[in-house]
Amino acid sequence: MALENPSAPSRPASRVPASTPSSGVTHVNSRHTSRYTVVGNHLAQHRGLTLVAIGLALHIQSLPTGAGIGIKCLTARFPESEARIASALRELEAAGYLKRTRERLPSGRVVTRTVSYNQPGAAPQRPVSRPVGRPASRPASRPADHAPRPKREPRPGPTRERPPLPAPRRPDPVGARTAHRILAELRHEDPRLLLSETDVARLTPAVATWLEREAPPDAVRRTLAADLPGDLRKPAALLAHRLTASLPPPLPAAAPTPARPDPLQTCDGCERAFRAPRPGLCRGCRPTHTETPPP
Repeated sequence: MALENPSAPSRPASRVPASTPSSGVTHVNSRHTSRYTVVGNHLAQHRGLTLVAIGLALHIQSLPTGAGIGIKCLTARFPESEARIASALRELEAAGYLKRTRERLPSGRVVTRTVSYNQPGAAPQRPVSRPVGRPASRPASRPADHAPRPKREPRPGPTRERPPLPAPRRPDPVGARTAHRILAELRHEDPRLLLSETDVARLTPAVATWLEREAPPDAVRRTLAADLPGDLRKPAALLAHRLTASLPPPLPAAAPTPARPDPLQTCDGCERAFRAPRPGLCRGCRPTHTETPPP
């Protein structure tokens, strides 16, 4: 009978659970406490989607809001080709996991809006913002006799609208050309006052208003270029403020020149002095005096 060798190493314990099936997969799970994504089996075991589409849907659902999921971005992230990624996106869109719409921005640029659904057809839940990678913290408990304080609604602050730029009362092509030249040549006063063609066209009517109110061009140029701030970043906005806030008042209308009295004349009949534009008879001599017709 063979003797047992007491120095022989013991058999290591198996990491596989005792209730292990004879074939198939065996799960060894651990609890996730951070950086995880919940995915339904309707997606993980979807029979109508390819593995590329299922994996792409899982990747998209794990991304934060605002992350780029364009074809170029996904191709740079994964080894699949653009054709396979585009096909997978179409699969997810047909199955209801993605919705892509094209919108035109006010600037004229066309962008694609993409919405990801983790469970197509279900009512969406209200999103809760929390730091990434941290579990939601529980609110501190309050004493039973202490009522919660009502939240104060922020008071709407007054909205300050920018006043419109001055505009001349009457069109004056000469004044408009002079105003355009003043704005374009401000760069000679300070290089930071280099304006774009659009800004010059927008500010030209305001400068023309100053000229209409008989402000000398040199005075307008000095007023706009004087005492510039050291951190000047938006010269057009500064000039618009100065043209509006420092607009000179219109000059008062000139008083009408009083009419000069007629000069003194000597009456040809009574030789009295009277006022009339031309020599002749005074008012008293006109009814009684008759001229003798020449022979």
